[in-house]
Amino acid sequence: MDNPPQITPHEALELLKEGNRRFLSDAPYNPPMDRLHRLHLAAAQRPFAAYLSCSDSRVPPELLFERGLGELFIVRNAGNTLCATALGSLEFAVTQLQVPLIVVMGHEACGAIRAAVSVARGETAYTGNVSKVLQSLLPAVLEADPWAEDLCNAAALCNVRKVVKELREEASPALLEPQASGKLLVVGAYYHLDSGRVEFLD
Repeated sequence: MDNPPQITPHEALELLKEGNRRFLSDAPYNPPMDRLHRLHLAAAQRPFAAYLSCSDSRVPPELLFERGLGELFIVRNAGNTLCATALGSLEFAVTQLQVPLIVVMGHEACGAIRAAVSVARGETAYTGNVSKVLQSLLPAVLEADPWAEDLCNAAALCNVRKVVKELREEASPALLEPQASGKLLVVGAYYHLDSGRVEFLD
């Protein structure tokens, strides 16, 4: 079976928005996961969006947007940081899978951001690889004001905007050229844990 024609970036974004609206309605959702569908996907994948999201167990993109197997190319790490692995994975999604949309999504009450806030305030010190992860989040914490009352959520939003800006303006030609030609869209998003709503920032 041939792959379906690739959709436009804005059509891909609308699919995500519609999926989150269904998620908020609490209606049952049963994506196709039967054997025939799995066999079809085994031959090739054609996701319509790539996602850079936090590893937090409460923030699974497939569920928040009611998408099934083979639809989203997910890159997850603590604090949705743009490390070399994440950036390379997104470039792979664009160059090899021709995804038309990249979404960078942060969320409320992010544990990684909270830990980075604690470091910025001199309250806690972390060692090893945890420290490396938090170092990449500190610029967003400092930009949001390390003594702000709701600093965790403010810094999470700053971090999303910082990563989106880097992907839009400072990334490699593999990402900049398809954006310039209109084949790729990069947007930010923010997940509200209490309501289940995903707020798109653009």
